[in-house]
Amino acid sequence: MNWDDVVRIASALPEVEESTWFRTPSLKVRGKGFARLRTEAEGLLVLMCSLEEKEALLASGDPAFTTTPHYDGYGAILVDLDRIDPQQLAELVEEAWRRKAPATVRRKHDT
Repeated sequence: MNWDDVVRIASALPEVEESTWFRTPSLKVRGKGFARLRTEAEGLLVLMCSLEEKEALLASGDPAFTTTPHYDGYGAILVDLDRIDPQQLAELVEEAWRRKAPATVRRKHDT
């Protein structure tokens, strides 16, 4: 998987736009970022998630998921695109989008 795959997955969701966030490629919905390619260090994908989801992903032991002290206490997980299952990536991208999309946009997608 690579950034183009992330963009393709997210493009199926309403009102997704490619943008930049911290001067790196990102995806936003109505101006709110939900995914960003972390190019400044290890080149991982940052996806927004709940703290509970983050804890569960890290506890799973799956090497596709990591974090750094910078993200401690913050609802974001680092995803290694070389290691993640494509179906799981699609689910996590949609979950991240749902966290940031306004209710009206989510309802449009669900109908």
